Amino acid sequence: MFEYDQEIVEELLDSDINFRKLHDLHHQLKDKVREAEIGTLPLDDFTLARLKKEKLHCKDKMAAIIASHRTERA
Repeated sequence: MFEYDQEIVEELLDSDINFRKLHDLHHQLKDKVREAEIGTLPLDDFTLARLKKEKLHCKDKMAAIIASHRTERA
């Protein structure tokens, strides 16, 4: 995730509590989705779809923060 912006991600993880919370939540959701898809976490289809949407929403918010930070640095 955000391979090309790894330096900015590391910076934001250290300096932006909101970004860190989104990052942590994204990883928690990613783990839950993976567990549900392989069958170790029993979830109905509706709940799994909701988790995937929430995970994508976190990623979109992080991408916006990264883009804003990149613009500020330029």
